[in-house]
Amino acid sequence: MPTRPYLFYALTNSVCSKCLTKVEAKIIFRDECVYLVKHCPTHGHEEVLIADDIDYYKLTQQFIKPGDIPLRFNTPIKYGCPYDCGLCPDHEQHSCLTLIELTDKCNLSCPICYADSGVEEISPNSNQARKHRSLAQIKMMLDAVIANEGEPQIIQLSGGEPTLHPEFFAVMDLVKSKPIKHLMINTNGVRIAKDRDFCDRLSQYMPGIEIYLQFDSFEKSALEELRGADLREIREKAIANLNEYKISTTLVVTLKKGLNDREIGKIIEYALQQRCVRGVTFQPIQIAGRLEQFDPKQDRYTLTEVRRSILQQSPYFKPQDIIPVPCHPDSLAMAYALKLKGQVIPLTGMIDPDTYVKMMPNSVLYEQNEDLKSKIFELFSTSHSPKSAATSLKQLLCCLPMMAVPEGITYENVFRVLIVQFLDPFNFDVRSVKRSCIHIVHPDGRIIPFDTFNMFYREGSAGHHLVTNRVNYN
Repeated sequence: MPTRPYLFYALTNSVCSKCLTKVEAKIIFRDECVYLVKHCPTHGHEEVLIADDIDYYKLTQQFIKPGDIPLRFNTPIKYGCPYDCGLCPDHEQHSCLTLIELTDKCNLSCPICYADSGVEEISPNSNQARKHRSLAQIKMMLDAVIANEGEPQIIQLSGGEPTLHPEFFAVMDLVKSKPIKHLMINTNGVRIAKDRDFCDRLSQYMPGIEIYLQFDSFEKSALEELRGADLREIREKAIANLNEYKISTTLVVTLKKGLNDREIGKIIEYALQQRCVRGVTFQPIQIAGRLEQFDPKQDRYTLTEVRRSILQQSPYFKPQDIIPVPCHPDSLAMAYALKLKGQVIPLTGMIDPDTYVKMMPNSVLYEQNEDLKSKIFELFSTSHSPKSAATSLKQLLCCLPMMAVPEGITYENVFRVLIVQFLDPFNFDVRSVKRSCIHIVHPDGRIIPFDTFNMFYREGSAGHHLVTNRVNYN
């Protein structure tokens, strides 16, 4: 009898990329790659590459651990995932990072923008006026996160361009008055580059804040294709100001296959030389919002491909250093390291995977977890690393001046490389989205996974009418 040309691995649910109706899907292995295969009664067969490394894909399943549930849920289970977002009781994970969009307005009109923000007053996609959220509405959204999380791990102020908000520092005061462990500001850096007084005032909120700086390329042509403008000088001035004012920063790279993916190693190297930079986050393009010149088959860039590019282009990390993040291992991978006097010391690869899964919190910002921090330093300083009984953190630092461990290591020594692969209508997997831990606050106060928000809940999105009409597709 003939044998199928693939190995069936798992069954899940997805959505048709054309009509966004929920459909059954299967995950298969073929030709050393992992594919999501689905069939829509209306639009037929569909297949999408979700990983080009079967071994790593299997590894992600070993990093799954029980999720941390929020203090409350916001919507009932009625139609099934992904039509009940709010969060509903069927969601498996709390909010590790929650975005609050302060504004729809921006000082750029990037050809690629998940929020479809821009300089125009009216959004051409939704025909809605672009506007700033009021301080009262922002407070309501913030309180919704606190009600869910108690002490939220990370709040990220986003947009649009959040630094354009006329009450930006009133928002900062509001956030800093709340029990929030870490605050990020998602920005294109234009105001930071041009307004030193703004940077000075921003620095006064340190510590506990971090700039999440758009930093896609060193090349003019790539920046014009991704951002619609040559932003090289803006980026240079922004980094100079952030270094001067000692404001912690993560460089955020939107990756497009064949455009800026060859610059991955160069960006990591550049980041390591900047005093203010704590790491680099790589985000392959998500098919959402405003997206020009993108072929879902040819241009899709998976997490495993990004991981391989980091390993090939950067000398600092080995395969065991870039590993799944337990809170959402399908979509998040991280290398965690220390940078000390010109040396880069990866930490994640030193820990046995079973130990790692047990000790890691359901969080994307490990250094804010005091219990974890103490466990890591205990593990290394007592010479009980599972990889080598003779290796301790002090021994790793033997070529450097003696320093206290862990007291001598601060947040300035942290360096992390994070890969964030968001789901879209093509690679959507219900099993995965239920573990999503990066969420966004809807203007009405609901807490929604970032992936499903851009597909179904954002005004003007392709699937917005499906959830607003509340049609049962099951």
